[in-house]
Amino acid sequence: MGKIKLIDIASARSGDKNDLCNIGVMANSSQDYETLVQHLTAEVVKDHFKGLIKGEVIRYEWGSIEALNFVCHAALDGGGSRSLRMDTLGKNFSSHLLRLELEV
Repeated sequence: MGKIKLIDIASARSGDKNDLCNIGVMANSSQDYETLVQHLTAEVVKDHFKGLIKGEVIRYEWGSIEALNFVCHAALDGGGSRSLRMDTLGKNFSSHLLRLELEV
């Protein structure tokens, strides 16, 4: 087994609504997409955010565009107007996820 940085095989975008964060991860190639499908699970994503995401993480596969979508529940400490976090928005979640090193 080895490690690979997510940023080396994919790009990502994220956003938010209320207390939900949505993270889209787009593979750089078909081979990279297969790596993402196999190794970038909802559990891996939730663990990477260690306590920031308090609810369920649901992964959706979109094979026709070689992308994964993660919907993260209870991820924004109640949402932008309720949270006491310094940055209450989900826009930064994609940058943080790209720092992940996958075990492959």
